[in-house]
Amino acid sequence: MIVDSLRVALCGMSDFKKLVVWQKAHALALHAHRTAMGIRASRYASLRSQIIRSAMSIPANIVEGRRQDSERDFARFLHYSLNSAYELEYHLMLARDMEVIPDAEASSLLAELIQVRRMLHGLLKRIKLKKINPKSSSTGSPRMKAPSD
Repeated sequence: MIVDSLRVALCGMSDFKKLVVWQKAHALALHAHRTAMGIRASRYASLRSQIIRSAMSIPANIVEGRRQDSERDFARFLHYSLNSAYELEYHLMLARDMEVIPDAEASSLLAELIQVRRMLHGLLKRIKLKKINPKSSSTGSPRMKAPSD
């Protein structure tokens, strides 16, 4: 038991990097940040800030959730990531519709976002299945497909 606790304490901080969903969310955050920084007009400062904030929140909540003591708490943070993903989707649509980012850039970001969101749904589904059937040692990847969102 002490050995397991030590293993979690030593490995917990870096094991989020192994999650493909975190890797994709991190790439999305970087892409969104680069795009938002291209929005130069001061009248769009709040939109730029919201895009950056919501994009960074997705992988940050995965990291924070991974450090929790239970799968239930991890799932709670994955829900926070999902909420940020939906928020980012709106901000990107708004920026596109206001013509402050090009259609092609918005489409690219939205495609990445949808992929991350589906992966989050898949990981949540896997956690839920583990809870229902704890004897099943599901070691599948968090790349599971989720129902359409």
